Amino acid sequence: MTVQPSPASFALLLDELALGARGRIANVDWALLADGEACRLRHFGFDEGVTVEPLHSGPVGRDPLAVKVGRMTVAIRRSHARAIRVIPSA
Repeated sequence: MTVQPSPASFALLLDELALGARGRIANVDWALLADGEACRLRHFGFDEGVTVEPLHSGPVGRDPLAVKVGRMTVAIRRSHARAIRVIPSA
């Protein structure tokens, strides 16, 4: 009997997804974020199943990270992106 890996096992952290590549949010570890930070990300639309695309990164320390969420582009800190796991689109 062969065990198939679940799609979530291929998930990357959002800050590891290549610029210009799309991915679907597998989960968000809300416990890694302060209440205000989590609320802000939720208002911007970060949630399971949402398609995201990293577009640009900052020149110093690659922070912040510009991410397309739906039709909106938002800038988030890399530390926040590390709380988001995404499954790259094929």
